[in-house]
Amino acid sequence: MELRHLRGFIAVAEELHFARAAERLHIEQSPLSRTIKELESDIGAQLFDRNSRGTRLTHPGQVLAEAAHRIFQAVDQARCNVRAAAAGYRGTLRIALSDGVLPQRLSAVLARCREEEPEVEIRLFEVSLSQQLRGLREDLFDAGFARSKDVGEGLTAQAVWQMPLAVAVPARHPLLAHKQIQLAEALNYPLVLFHPQTHRGLHQQMDSLLRQVPTSPTIVEHVSSHEVMFSLVAAGYGIGLTCEAQMALCQSNDVVSRPLAGDSSILTSYLLRSTTEPGEQLRRFIERATDLDLPG
Repeated sequence: MELRHLRGFIAVAEELHFARAAERLHIEQSPLSRTIKELESDIGAQLFDRNSRGTRLTHPGQVLAEAAHRIFQAVDQARCNVRAAAAGYRGTLRIALSDGVLPQRLSAVLARCREEEPEVEIRLFEVSLSQQLRGLREDLFDAGFARSKDVGEGLTAQAVWQMPLAVAVPARHPLLAHKQIQLAEALNYPLVLFHPQTHRGLHQQMDSLLRQVPTSPTIVEHVSSHEVMFSLVAAGYGIGLTCEAQMALCQSNDVVSRPLAGDSSILTSYLLRSTTEPGEQLRRFIERATDLDLPG
């Protein structure tokens, strides 16, 4: 089995169409078909079912697809590690980011790392929560930040940052008459919330908060970014729930925020990692992440 075999296999596995996969690889279809046949012969298993209805992965093909992606991730990491060593770095930390990590906190951590340990390279990976959990288990990441503590066996979640929730409302909205907005009052208006697939941990915390009020919320839109949330709020589609730190980055004069009242109106960010004892570089990174002297 060679890497060229796996590249061809991944292209077909993702396209589920030999002609499109060949076009993606900039080769003819016939050599791609030969590559797949060579791979199947070497492995001793059929990887694809091809019939009049199309092409699909067999069960052995699905197993190989998962393994092949890990192989290429390992190859990419090896390449990056060698380049980092050539550039003078003496170590690398791979940090995953999910659920819209707080930019001010992340910037402060990275600044301290660069100041105190400039010889250690920090590589950031923006991934979904499920990708982060899988990557931590498969040693693709050293640690990560997310808004969920439900990490499963073999991983641990440490609460590191807490920020008050705020309500994003259009300018001249009736809720602006309040210095703080009660959740029950906010639920009288349509909500713009983050999508559970792209911000799973954040959605879990919001859902837990909303369940404290008997009123069923009207959700007009799920979004994947603060930029889209602020655009919809400014246009009057609804009001948004987010943390005060994110509201500080909003540049629109058409969106105003008010604190959400109540002691439970807090968003928590977690540092995720393996339950095994961290190495020295990772241990120092964790100490910096948990020892930020920032307001809020």
